[in-house]
Amino acid sequence: MRFLLMILLIASTIPAASAQNGPSPAWSPAKNIGMFAYPKQNQTPDQQLKDESDCYGSARQNTGIDPQAPPPAAPSAQQQAAAQQEAAQQAGASVPKGGMVRGAAGGAAGGAAIGAIAGDAGKGAAIGATVGAVAGRRRQRMKEQAVQQQAAQQTAQGQQQAQGEAQAQYQAGIDTFKRAFSACMEARYYSVK
Repeated sequence: MRFLLMILLIASTIPAASAQNGPSPAWSPAKNIGMFAYPKQNQTPDQQLKDESDCYGSARQNTGIDPQAPPPAAPSAQQQAAAQQEAAQQAGASVPKGGMVRGAAGGAAGGAAIGAIAGDAGKGAAIGATVGAVAGRRRQRMKEQAVQQQAAQQTAQGQQQAQGEAQAQYQAGIDTFKRAFSACMEARYYSVK
């Protein structure tokens, strides 16, 4: 019997408590930043909304962070490609020139030696110079391409790193804002997660 009276007493207080608190507002600053606030002292939904709004404004003022601001935008694909192309061009210009001349000189020397054995050093030197020049220019071009490719890759990595750092900084700001908001709400007797 005593147990039944206790259940009736508890059951009769539940509707009164929910009527006092009422439904939670559809929009709240806490939900807007991905947090949940629960009253510890039976604050009304109107009071909770006021407290959340006050704490949201206080956190914004004290941290200087606006959680409504969009995250940093990544450079467009065109901007990234242009930066990589510019880096490649600058790197290609820094490769020392003269591969064709060095190749021609080496080829002429080798061709003259072979030509001397065959009986016509001049003709051998001319053929050797031509072959050496072509080979030297090919090596020069391959070296330029390798340097350009490396510069473009380094630029792409730098862009990714900068974007990652910007995202991390943005997230750190949001976390700071949430801590300030939570501290304010906890001081007003709310459990915030």
